[in-house]
Amino acid sequence: MRASTARLMNSPVRLADLTFPQVNRLIHRTRLGFIHLDNLLAFAKRDRDGRVDGYITAYLPDECVLLLFRKGEAVNAASLHTAGRQVVTITEALKRMRAEVERGELTYCAAPMEQLAWMYQSCAVPLQARPLDPSNPSMVFPALQQEKTSGVLELISDGRVSYLRFTEGRFVGGYYCDKPDAQSVGKFLEAQFQPGAAGAPPAISAVVFPPASDLPQQAPNALINTYRELYWRIVDEVEKEFPGEAKRRAQKVSGGIVGQHKAIAILSAARGAETPDAVVQPEELANALTDWSLQLLQGVEVIMPGTAPKILREATREHRYVLQSAGFYGRLPWQVTW
Repeated sequence: MRASTARLMNSPVRLADLTFPQVNRLIHRTRLGFIHLDNLLAFAKRDRDGRVDGYITAYLPDECVLLLFRKGEAVNAASLHTAGRQVVTITEALKRMRAEVERGELTYCAAPMEQLAWMYQSCAVPLQARPLDPSNPSMVFPALQQEKTSGVLELISDGRVSYLRFTEGRFVGGYYCDKPDAQSVGKFLEAQFQPGAAGAPPAISAVVFPPASDLPQQAPNALINTYRELYWRIVDEVEKEFPGEAKRRAQKVSGGIVGQHKAIAILSAARGAETPDAVVQPEELANALTDWSLQLLQGVEVIMPGTAPKILREATREHRYVLQSAGFYGRLPWQVTW
């Protein structure tokens, strides 16, 4: 199978050449058709040898998809493609991989959690491009030092991705693709600018972005659907008290907080409709439902005092433990008794 010639946006780097730092390759680059994705995900989640921090790289015809793991559990996903980079839902990442089993390839590697956070961050925030002259690599570090740069420099050389952390222009560490243990960082970086066997200069790309302290976790579809169900159960209970008014009131409150809580657009999607494809974290769901419930039920309390606790008790009874662990009830002014 001929490798794709698609290139990462605004760079000469081919997506099919991207290789990230790793401490262990659990699955070397293999045709997707030879991989049973469901079994691989189950192995990563349940088997002791698979419960590692790491990532899957899926090489598809027009993009490179990353699936990021914490202790074997897929917690986030991202895509590098010809039009840029973006965070995507885990569901969407797997969907794209399954759609290209004939033409795609896959690797599965273990890596430190900090590196995984930086891999995610490089797809989640705006990047600052750093023009580099492959023939004069010695100017890279002095320029960063002079500018007192703080952040992570992502350096790609012929697809090999390395990450270097700077604080006020001072180099403080990083993660390097295929660096021999005995080789110094300086010698390794010099090698990234060396011409290839045919004498051609390497395809170089360099960007800077702020570091991330941790790898955020996406809310799984099951949790999103639970919160959607809770949203509509609360609407149903309000409807019992105000026939014909509940949906209008709920939509008005949702529209008022959507600028502050983007997750409310997911929760308020029409009942029975498919879950909107959006990346959202568990705490964002809880915060959106809490603020929406507070504003909706405050309006109810003005007209019928003492009704809010009853509505909350009836609407959330089946999922109260999920809400308790998220601190939902503690942020509302009403005492709900069971």
